[in-house]
Parts: sequence; structure tokens; C-alpha cells
Amino acid sequence: MTLVAAPARLSTAAATFEADFAARLHWSADTDAAIEQRVADILADVQKRGDAAVLEYTARFDGLSAPNMAALELTQADFKAAFDAIPQAQRDALQAAAKRVRSYHEAQKKASGESWSYRDEDGTLLGQKVTPLDRVGIYVPGGKAAYPSSLLMNAIPAHVAGVQEIIMVVPTPVRGSVATGGTGEGTSTKGERNELVLAAAYVAGVTRAFTIGGAQAVAALAYGTATVPKVDKITGPGNAYVASAKKRVFGTVGIDMIAGPSEILVLADGTTPPDWVAMDLFSQAEHDELAQSILLCPDAAYLDAVQREIDRLLPTMPRAEIIAKSLTGRGALILTKDMEEACAISNRIAPEHLEVSSTDPHRWEPLLRHAGAIFLGAYTSESLGDYCAGPNHVLPTSGTARFSSPLGVYDFQKRSSLIEVSEAGAQVLGTIAAELAYGEGLQAHARAAEMRLKTPIKLR
Repeated sequence: MTLVAAPARLSTAAATFEADFAARLHWSADTDAAIEQRVADILADVQKRGDAAVLEYTARFDGLSAPNMAALELTQADFKAAFDAIPQAQRDALQAAAKRVRSYHEAQKKASGESWSYRDEDGTLLGQKVTPLDRVGIYVPGGKAAYPSSLLMNAIPAHVAGVQEIIMVVPTPVRGSVATGGTGEGTSTKGERNELVLAAAYVAGVTRAFTIGGAQAVAALAYGTATVPKVDKITGPGNAYVASAKKRVFGTVGIDMIAGPSEILVLADGTTPPDWVAMDLFSQAEHDELAQSILLCPDAAYLDAVQREIDRLLPTMPRAEIIAKSLTGRGALILTKDMEEACAISNRIAPEHLEVSSTDPHRWEPLLRHAGAIFLGAYTSESLGDYCAGPNHVLPTSGTARFSSPLGVYDFQKRSSLIEVSEAGAQVLGTIAAELAYGEGLQAHARAAEMRLKTPIKLR
């Protein structure tokens, strides 16, 4: 059977554009009710029984049976052995990517992550103290669907922020287990380990790691067990069970975000080779049938050329079936009136990844307000940002770039306000505070301020 990738062809000039556009963008983030209930049960069980529950669910879902949690803990020696075992080219690529990611996040820390203070004329000190989280948990998809790049993007900014302990959980399902589509119970303690992920853990400086995954791993990190330390925040991508578990434990711990399907939006002026743009659309479509790839361009002939390249290149792709379903189900090639209108539509979408494929990208960049990451110019493929450009690839999806930001150093820090009021300052601030406190009916607040005043105030 011949695969066909048929993104919707839309035009902003069409009378039905708004309705067609809204239908193409719609994606429900609602989690299946059965998943929600199962996750709730797993979280409660892990919170109650700790390691025993984690071991039970790891055997059930990953087919990975172990006598105790120690058998599921990865060591620094495992990381080093994996690093030494992978090809030299992969070692070099990991270290080069890590260096660039670290450099970017160190610059980010200098720009926004330092403590500061100043003194008023009366000597009162006001400021902000920035301190790192003590311990964070990183969820890394494991087995055959392994993402060492995600490990770098989560662990390195945590290190730069000053986090002392980074606890990684990574499922290593046994082939044929529930997690990999089978139904059998496994009896091995050696699941599908990915050497590149373990090597990335070595390069990124992960403190401890456990070969557990799913909702049970999120629960172990959030609540702590006899073996798995309780963390302050959990970051990293996962399946629907992981996303649901992260949402439920938020408040007990911090989380990075609830991510939806991956997205790319390309703004093109028609000057980039159409096969480049077609492959950029593929780069997100190959993730998932629900991933979204959209092209905005004011040149109808160019949209035709990109569609021809989609048709030509699709049969050459190993993940052609996923790409075809993604582009047909959620993709779109949209004809706009001009580039200004394309920028306005981009702001409405607020995409995760935004490519400005133009001879003069800096002309359009000031018009773009909402995007997780903006890739400027024809040579800046989104895939470079995924692996090694430096900025973080953990980005807001599903329009949340309107109000949220990429993962960064600031996600692994917290801020405490500093206030040191001088005796002279207390005379000024005390009268203001007392007046407002009496107005709110909080007499103890008012009296606490008044007691510091040199001139007594008549009691109210």
C-alpha cells in the first residue's frame, strides 16, 4: 500500500479559514479516565508500600523482576562502562553537545540567576537570595525509545543551577513486557538498557539512577521510599501515565510542565529549498501520529513545491507510516496574504518550535511574540536545537508558550526575599503598615509594627 502524507491545504483568504484552522489546531489534553484511575491507584500504593510496590509494578509493566531495589539501581561504574563502550564518534558528540548546553545555561544563570540587594537611604536592606533546589528527579524514557539528549537538557541546567543531587529514573523494559506491547511477566534484572543514555548520565553528572519507570517511578520520586530519595522537583518527558502522575503529584513536588504532542511551525518566504522544509516538517511528524507540522507561506507555488517534496521523500523515511498519519491528521500548508499575516497567525498558535525560514529572518523576529524556541534562517534546522545548539529543548507545547518558557536554570532555583529594616526605616514603614493593618482588622499585625516606633501610637 502506498503511503500518502496529505497535510490540509488552507488559505487565509477562504471564507471557511477560521473554522478549518481551529479544527486543525484542536487537540484534547484530557487523559483517559481509565488511565487517571490506574495512576491514582499506583500513586497511593507506592506512597503506602514504597519499594515493595515499585518492585511489583516494575515486574508487571516492564517485565523486569528483581529481589530488591538495589538490583535496579545503576551505579557510576555503570555510567562509565557505558561511556567507554559506545563508539568514539558518539562519545565526542555527547561531550560536544554537553559543552554547548552547559555554556548556554551558565550564561543564563549569570543573566538572571544571581542574588542581589540594595539599601535605602535610611539603611534598610532589600533584595533577593537565589538558592538551588536540594534534590531533583529526572524522568528519562528508556528501552528502545531512549533520549540521551533529554537527559542532557534536564541534568545540565540543574547542575549549573547548583543542585547537589540529581536522581534519574529510566525504565529498562524486558522485550515482550507490557511496556513494550507484550503481555508476559519477565524474570530478568537486565532489561533493554540503552548505552547512550547511560553514557549521557556519565557526561551530565547524574548522582543516582534507578531502572524504574511509569507512574510508579514518579510516585517513588515524589513521596520517597526506603531506597529512592524524595525529590523537590520532577522534570522530563514520559507517556500518558507519566504525565498524569506528574500532574497528580504537583504540590507535593514541583514539576516542569505537562507536555503535549511535539510541534513545528515553519514561516517561509519561499527562498529555502523546498526539500529542506519538507524534511523539517518530517522531523516533528516522525515523533508521534499526534505531532503537528505546519507551514505558513504567502507563495502558493512554493507550497506546491513542498508538497511534491513530501511525496518524493516520504517513501525514504524509516518512520514513514507515523509521518504520513501525523501530516494527514494534524499537518497543514497554509497560504497567507503576506509574511506579516503569517507572523500574526504564528502568534495565535504559539508553537513549541518556530522556524523562520527566510533570507532576512531578523526582519520578522520582532513580530514574533509567542514560541518555545525561535530558529532563525534557512540553515537553522530545528533538529540542531534538539541536540546540540545549546538552548534547552524542553519547551512549552499546545499553545502554552503564550505564558510559559523553556526549561532552564531558573526551574532548578528558588528565590527568597531579603528584608532588613533599619531603626530609621521602621519609623516610616511602621506607621504605613499599622494604618493598613488596622484597616484590614488585623490588630496584632499593626501592634507588631507600632512596638518598634520611637513615638508611641495611641492604641486603637
